[in-house]
Amino acid sequence: MSWKKSAKNFKSEVMAAQQDFHLPVLLKQTVGYLLTNPDGVYVDGTVGGGGHALQILSCLGEGGRLITVDQDPEAIQAAKRRLSPFGEKVSFHLTGFQNLPTILRQQGIEAVDGILLDLGVSSHQLDSPGRGFSYRFSGPLDMRMNPQSLKTAWQVVNTYSEKELGSVLHRYGEEKMAVKIARRICRQRKEKSIDDTLQLREIIESTIHTLRPQKTLSRIFQALRIEVNGEIEILETSIRQCINLLKTDRRLCIISYHSLEDRIVKSVFRQYSQGCTCPPRLPVCVCGAKKILKLVTRGALMPSEEEKKANRRARSAKLRVTEKIADSR
Repeated sequence: MSWKKSAKNFKSEVMAAQQDFHLPVLLKQTVGYLLTNPDGVYVDGTVGGGGHALQILSCLGEGGRLITVDQDPEAIQAAKRRLSPFGEKVSFHLTGFQNLPTILRQQGIEAVDGILLDLGVSSHQLDSPGRGFSYRFSGPLDMRMNPQSLKTAWQVVNTYSEKELGSVLHRYGEEKMAVKIARRICRQRKEKSIDDTLQLREIIESTIHTLRPQKTLSRIFQALRIEVNGEIEILETSIRQCINLLKTDRRLCIISYHSLEDRIVKSVFRQYSQGCTCPPRLPVCVCGAKKILKLVTRGALMPSEEEKKANRRARSAKLRVTEKIADSR
């Protein structure tokens, strides 16, 4: 069977994977852009429950191989269950995608045929009260993608100064009332520590005084999650590493879910795709910048209205795809 099989051919397998973890976003578009060589080596840098990985593996030829990465042990276990029929065609690595160079080097791989990064938090994580990612359930203020990490949301909420906390909420949540919310949190924690997600939700709602607090709650919880996991700090460096790890004429696909992530992805892609940045008046290039990428998608691809209705997680998703056209090393 051809490696260019449509998503329809694998509907039953994909639906089974979705029940275990979450619905893969922009599945057909992402895999269609990613796969350029059926017998190549690919990386799923955020495997989650294996939704995208299942489709990638189903489309690979006999010589194809997939390396999967995730820092969440629950995600790795879910992916192992779903992808077990593929045997040695797939490998699993419990770590963050920022460690891809080390993983590939340990396996003797210099460059790969494609890399997928599906950023953000999964539906499974959001729906697990014990992980503390969601304001919808009572749970500990945790929010760690990697349960072995030291920093938790409890520490951010209960130990950051008012100025530090306000800065986090404004920078990573883009919340207009960040300073006011930070002030209220610091006032409340003087009476007793803030230990529970619903306790924090009540403080936020009592500060903003609105009948529809969901957007503010989402922004505040997003900001705390980003701070706990250092998501923005590692993203730009990781994208540059991924570009270095690509073979020429191969692709990097990134799905982002909020404006902070998307701006970083867009900025790095643009930087590597424009080449020389010297002023036009200079007779020769002195910056030394080289055009390394070409943008495969003009702007970001977004899910159809049909997909958004079927999958709430897809509502804010943006897919950007770039192709390497020159060696960056």
